Amino acid sequence: MSSRRELIRVLGGAVAWPPLVARAQQPTTPVIGFLSGRSPDDSSHLVAVFRQGLKEAGFIEGQNVLIEYRWAEGHYDRLLALATDLVRREATVIVTFGGAPGAQAAKAATATIPIVFVTGGDPVQLGLVASLNRPGGNLTGVSALTNTLAAKQLELLHELVPTATLVAFLVNPNNQLTESDTEDLRAAARSLGPQILLLNAGTDSDIGKAFSTLGQRRAHHARS
Repeated sequence: MSSRRELIRVLGGAVAWPPLVARAQQPTTPVIGFLSGRSPDDSSHLVAVFRQGLKEAGFIEGQNVLIEYRWAEGHYDRLLALATDLVRREATVIVTFGGAPGAQAAKAATATIPIVFVTGGDPVQLGLVASLNRPGGNLTGVSALTNTLAAKQLELLHELVPTATLVAFLVNPNNQLTESDTEDLRAAARSLGPQILLLNAGTDSDIGKAFSTLGQRRAHHARS
């Protein structure tokens, strides 16, 4: 099942939640709060797919639904204020993108408005839901569990380039999954042999600096 279809299915299910049923009795147009830790420029494709998915479900922006966009642009410390602003805007549902920080900020901002998240980590471990089969509370969503792939990616790289002695690991230090991903990767590296070069990139400008360091150190591979 595609992530887009799964997200739209979950979002459509959120309309049946009690807070939304009550709001549906009001004549106002429902508002979707769109909260992301990223920027509009690097998320244009995601917004396009999101709008298309809504359209397929019968919701057309500007006609029968409004979308309020809030962008942290890599500054995760702004997410809580942005989520709180969506609560004041009386969003019908809040959808979060860009990983766990946005979902956690939305959860901290409201215990009543339904929240639909997309994350690569374990939502139980991240404190978003009580369990996978019974989320509880006002949050639900989709998790790709990509935080389990760091060690596997290193193993695959080792098979493809067994002579690699230095592997670069490009991470966002503001992401809560970074620490566990790094620990998994270093544990795998101890058994496989290569040295790990950790490169931090918390903003767009940091990415260029990281790749400059990557070229200077001549690492065989960069993983983000």
